Amino acid sequence: MADAMEQVECWLEVSTLVLLGESKEHWRFLRPSLSAKGVRGPMVHDARIASICASHGVRELWSADRDFTRFRAIKVTNPLAARPL
Repeated sequence: MADAMEQVECWLEVSTLVLLGESKEHWRFLRPSLSAKGVRGPMVHDARIASICASHGVRELWSADRDFTRFRAIKVTNPLAARPL
């Protein structure tokens, strides 16, 4: 855990880092995500992440979590999945 915390602190020191958060447009993106089939419990947080990304113009999220595929506002790519050559 200490290594992970140290890594985050290093990232936070990078001058070009931009932290994303809810914007004024957030609800416009979050509402349809919350309406996606089966979104409840912990998936509400996934909807929030996908909506924050979409509202900031992020078009693709790299994640091994298949739950993100429920949200149409953003393309999900699993970086651990084998890709055809």
